[in-house]
Amino acid sequence: MQRLAFRNQISEKTLFYNRFLWAIIKFMELIGYQWLANALGVSPVHAFAVQSGIGRSRSTTTDGDHRVETYTESYRPGDTFSEHLNFAFRYQGVHLEFLARLYRLPQAREALEQWIAREPTGAYARRACFFYEWLMPTRLDVPDVGRGNYTDALDPEEYVVGARVRNQRWRVNDNLPGNRDFCPIIRRADRVKESEQYDIQARLTELESTFGIDLIMRSTVWLTVKESRASFLIEHEQDKEDRIRRFAAVMENECGKHDNPFAPETLATLQNGILGDSALRYGLRQSPVYVGHAERYQPVVDYIAPHWSDTGSLLSGLSCFLDRTRGSASIVRAATASFGFVYIHPMVDGNGRISRFLINDILRRDGVLPTPVILPVSATITNSTHARAAYEQVLERFSRPLMLHYADQYHFGNDVIGDDGIEYNFHFSGYDDALPAWRYPDLTAHVIYLAEVIDTTLTHEMRAEARFLQANDNARKGVKQFLEAPDHELDRIIRSIRQNGNCISNQLRKRYPLLTEKPGLGERIVHAVVAAFDD
Repeated sequence: MQRLAFRNQISEKTLFYNRFLWAIIKFMELIGYQWLANALGVSPVHAFAVQSGIGRSRSTTTDGDHRVETYTESYRPGDTFSEHLNFAFRYQGVHLEFLARLYRLPQAREALEQWIAREPTGAYARRACFFYEWLMPTRLDVPDVGRGNYTDALDPEEYVVGARVRNQRWRVNDNLPGNRDFCPIIRRADRVKESEQYDIQARLTELESTFGIDLIMRSTVWLTVKESRASFLIEHEQDKEDRIRRFAAVMENECGKHDNPFAPETLATLQNGILGDSALRYGLRQSPVYVGHAERYQPVVDYIAPHWSDTGSLLSGLSCFLDRTRGSASIVRAATASFGFVYIHPMVDGNGRISRFLINDILRRDGVLPTPVILPVSATITNSTHARAAYEQVLERFSRPLMLHYADQYHFGNDVIGDDGIEYNFHFSGYDDALPAWRYPDLTAHVIYLAEVIDTTLTHEMRAEARFLQANDNARKGVKQFLEAPDHELDRIIRSIRQNGNCISNQLRKRYPLLTEKPGLGERIVHAVVAAFDD
């Protein structure tokens, strides 16, 4: 193969680094994946997790889950396709989206065939050819390799992997966590490893030992409603009480009950339960969808979902992920199911709520969340401005690079009616080109994010709810020493006192004249309430 003309240039829209890493990269002679990207004009949507270049001394610079590696001259690959791809597989890991784009080029096929002919037992050559046939619809015109130890497609020390299936043609263990239609990449950064070891059951046991099983079970009832209310708050529909109750019922009745949460019939059940019987449309969408907002009355597009004709295969791939990773860390599986679904955005309505339902659903089906406990993760997400911003930021890890890459390929134009009856005027010309980005998302940051949300939920949200119920029980007992009344009446009195700055309001005095007619009664009741909640 002829030497490739190399241009040491890099587009900022291709990268998603902070300014510090960007400053380092600008002054490096880049090698590996970025050399191939520049030399062959292949521009992935999502940044390479590792950027490598030649410098004066060997060094590593990290920022979160991204890394810049500087190598000395002795590491420099030759200026050929195979040399730089060999370096990339060896030192930079696997970037499925880029490989899917790279392998579309005719010269890639020729280069791989020549490489495997030169190194028929080479581990990196075999892996490169395996990925070609895994990603592409055609086979390479070379015989099966007959020798060489089996090597893993993904290094299980570096990536979340699926069950091993031997590929005899290339003597490669196919341990990818998905299939060609959908396969997330999750790098086992330190915080991902911590999430894999996170013991949800142990945290629940701690709660039970502190507050007792009866109190935890009682709090679960309210937490289910709280999760529903918070989920609608994310959708800016928190005032729709009937919708909140419907979603709470779905959380309570459907979690962990279906063999495949992404089967069309399951999604229909979830959507019908969430939307009720008064929605305008149901089912999988047959028209475009984007997520956005308005500025000065003009629409701003924040995210574009895949073409509706691809949603079925993407959902099948997401199901394959659950099958191939069965027995793996539940937080990893829940994060992938939830965020993978919301990026596919397959339904005409209810996508966000279903995506958050899936978190509890996966934890329940994996046996780490007992019935009827519901983790109010949406309540944690909406708990503060900072928490909501963190949720938006993790979604932007995928959406921002996508929108930067395709900023000039969508517009609002002629009205069209889709097969689902939806009238739209949003038109996007980049569906086919963007498909590898949707198929092979890097969800490393999403796993880390969900692990933090779950930990906060268990150590703060659920503990606070149990503590409140415990305090309210103690307040009831204290008040009952001076006043006999049904629990719901006592709760009304307790709530009013707390909301009125630990004082008896005029409204409460009118409703219950005995509080003022009997000398000292009101003061004793207030003292009992304050003491219970102070404890």
